[in-house]
Amino acid sequence: MTKNIQLSRLGQGMPIVLIHGWGVNAGIWQPLAEQLANNFEVITIDLPGFGLNVDCVPRDYSLENIADLIASAVTREIGKPALYLGWSLGGLVATQIALSAPEKVLGLINVASSPCFVQKDEWPGIRPEILNNFYKLLSVDTRKTIDNFLKIQAMGSPQLRTDIKTVRDLVMKHDMPSVDTLSASLKLLENVDLRGALEDLNLPALSLYGRLDTLVPKGAIAEISKISPNTHTHTFEHSSHAPFISELSQFAVVVEQWVTGQISKA
Repeated sequence: MTKNIQLSRLGQGMPIVLIHGWGVNAGIWQPLAEQLANNFEVITIDLPGFGLNVDCVPRDYSLENIADLIASAVTREIGKPALYLGWSLGGLVATQIALSAPEKVLGLINVASSPCFVQKDEWPGIRPEILNNFYKLLSVDTRKTIDNFLKIQAMGSPQLRTDIKTVRDLVMKHDMPSVDTLSASLKLLENVDLRGALEDLNLPALSLYGRLDTLVPKGAIAEISKISPNTHTHTFEHSSHAPFISELSQFAVVVEQWVTGQISKA
């Protein structure tokens, strides 16, 4: 990498680290960060190769390496453990941090994330052919590929066009990731399977979903709950893959209530 991982800080209080998903950047968090900053120190950090870290790309784009880079950057900046909130692909990164460095994690919040995103035998998920199509499109038209992915993420939302416009406006303020970075990070969605590791988690955990999500469907939520029974689950009824956009205020309330114990952490 050519320079250190950068991050941004907003507000005061218990630190909460927000990790974005595939194809976007930390700009996606702006509305939520402004809400949470009333009660937390909100730390937003771009995955390597994205946003402010577009030039920080490790040779080994593995989940373990990405998680270590993110956790090390946060620890170097704030010098203490934090809550980690990961959305979609960011949920895999946050979960890996909780597994490999639990001493750095106060609690884990996964948003519209799955320990295994791809459809497998008796496991609901993204159809492999959908990911294959993204690989093919990436080298032809990167911006169109990301735009198509944003549409899939909002599919089913009652405010589909508004959600897509909000996400697009937030993330397009920053430099686009390279095709190599998009391909390498897409492989994480395709190949990572943390199902067998979830039983090793011994931290307060919250999983948040959108009822209308097509990337983490209802069937996957049920299966995830079976292998992670101590994780508190909440589903937003009017959201798809980005409930922190579709139901921003309620999303922030649920996070705050869980952290303060108003919602059970068991």
